[in-house]
Amino acid sequence: MGETNHGPVRLIVFGRQGAGKGTQAARLSERFGIPHISTGDMLREAVREGTDFGKQAKEYMDAGQLLPDDVMLGLVSERLARPDTERGWLLDGFPRTAGQAADLQRLVPEGGITAAINLEVPEDVVVERISSRRVCTECGTIYSTNDESARSGTCEKCGGEVVQRDDDTEEAVRERLATYNEQTAPLLDHFDAQGLLATVDGVGDPDDVASRVNVALDPSLPHPQ
Repeated sequence: MGETNHGPVRLIVFGRQGAGKGTQAARLSERFGIPHISTGDMLREAVREGTDFGKQAKEYMDAGQLLPDDVMLGLVSERLARPDTERGWLLDGFPRTAGQAADLQRLVPEGGITAAINLEVPEDVVVERISSRRVCTECGTIYSTNDESARSGTCEKCGGEVVQRDDDTEEAVRERLATYNEQTAPLLDHFDAQGLLATVDGVGDPDDVASRVNVALDPSLPHPQ
C-alpha cells in the first residue's frame, strides 16, 4: 500500500536503457500509490482508445515521424488529468527535451514536480547488461548469456529459440546510448538548475539501489496534508 502522509508526489525518472529504470519505477509507484506512466504505453493506449490526440499521434507514427511537442504535451495532459493521478504520478519517457520539460512544468498544478531522479549507471555497464541479453522468440522470456537456455539456444519454458535481438548488439546499444546522452544532458541540467535533480548510483542489487533512491528522494517530499 502506498504512503499517505504527504501531498501529491510527482516524479520524473531518467536513466540509460539497461539502468534498471523499470524496476525502480515500479517500486516507487508501489511505495507512493501513484501510477507509473510510460510514454510508450501511454501512446499505444491513446491510439487504441482513439482520443483526439491519439488520432493525431497515429498519423505521425504511421508516417514514421516524431511527434511534435504540442501533440506529446496534449497526450501527457490527457493522461495526467485522470483520477488515478490525484496522489501524484511517475513519468517515464517524457520529457525528452528542455522545451518539453518547461511545458510540463507549466502544466503541473500547485506544488509542481517533486523530483527528477537520474539513475546513473556507467555506459560500459549497461552495454554489458544489454548485449548479454538473450530472448525467446516464442514466449519472450529474457535470459542472460550465463543461463543454460541462452547457451543451448532453447527456451526452458516453451522450447522456443533463444536469440540475441538485432537491437541488443553492442554497436546498436552504443548508438542508442549516444542519442540518449545527447538528448538527456540538457534535461538534467534543466532540473538541476532548479534544485529538482536527484542523481543516484544505479549499480548493484535492486534493493540497494531502491534504498539509495529513497534516501535521495526523502528531502524533496512534500509536507503532510
